Amino acid sequence: KENHSDRKSFDYRPFSIARDMSSIGTGYDLSSATFSPDGRIFQVEYAQKAVENSSTAVAVKGKDGVVFGAEKLIMSKLHEQSANRRIMNIDHHVGMATCGLIADARELADRAREECVDYQSFYGNPIPAKYLSQRLSMYAHLYTLHSSVRPFGCSVLLGSYESDGPHLYMVEPSGVSWGYHGCAVGKARQNAKTELEKLDLKNMTCVELVKEVAKIIHFVHDEVKDKQFLLEMSWVGEVTGGKHEMVPPDIVADAEKYAKESLVESDDSEEDDP
Repeated sequence: KENHSDRKSFDYRPFSIARDMSSIGTGYDLSSATFSPDGRIFQVEYAQKAVENSSTAVAVKGKDGVVFGAEKLIMSKLHEQSANRRIMNIDHHVGMATCGLIADARELADRAREECVDYQSFYGNPIPAKYLSQRLSMYAHLYTLHSSVRPFGCSVLLGSYESDGPHLYMVEPSGVSWGYHGCAVGKARQNAKTELEKLDLKNMTCVELVKEVAKIIHFVHDEVKDKQFLLEMSWVGEVTGGKHEMVPPDIVADAEKYAKESLVESDDSEEDDP
């Protein structure tokens, strides 16, 4: 007669431990070429987290162009203001705003410039922003396929003005690109998106959008946790003759004055409410 008491009980604990490890990334986050059991690539998620913890960048598309705005934190009074800009020029008709690791963003900017030169030399025309975003997305995606490299820890916003009007795209660390009317990335992206949704972007000019972007950046800036910041702004559209340029300092100063006055009025109205 078989003695059931002699059988050893099966220990299920290793399986439960493995399941818990897969949910927190232990053992599956050593390479971007490894999937976890639940289908996640933790290296890509970590790269996205680097973007989410960065200072805020906003880009909006109006009826006559695209406006970029970036919150550049001042880490030291000894730093030059022109160093490590978060808004870059890619081609005469294309601009880029970055969020995340600036060093990674510079690599993507250099790659984007190479794509612009290749397209111009082969087709004889400036590259459309749609094709540039697709090529840059494929390049970013390539860095999620091999264990010898890591994903880019940044997202980039691409804006252009072409014969058929303005265009705006965002490329994520995963290699996915989206077309937008207005987008925000960084630690205050949710609050910035809420403010963007209140605007009638399709019927607004670049001059009007400059003030609104400055207002949004000042509104979402966390004065308690973050230090002082420098507002970087650029635009491309009819106002610049189709060329991507930094917004003149006097216009930026007027936009920041408008933003600060709007915030004061908003605070006063909240205090007056019962």
